[in-house]
Amino acid sequence: MFVSIILDPSSMDTARSLSSVLTHFGFKKIQRACWEHTALTLDSFNSLRKEIDRVTDYYDSIRIYQYPVEGKMAVTELAKKKWKRCLLRS
Repeated sequence: MFVSIILDPSSMDTARSLSSVLTHFGFKKIQRACWEHTALTLDSFNSLRKEIDRVTDYYDSIRIYQYPVEGKMAVTELAKKKWKRCLLRS
């Protein structure tokens, strides 16, 4: 599945940690705060979320765009250490 991640870290340490995690999972930096992966598996995505959860704190904000998820586009957001997901249909 295609995955795009937009980062808004609260500190430079968190930014470095997130960059390291995303590089480890095979993401490529497209713009200053945008990372993309074109062939991420569901298992890898679940592991990625756990790693992101581990390195972030309450003040970090992350938005993840995935396609396809059940034939739809999914927007997953981490804000205030809580994950929220929205499935968009056409």
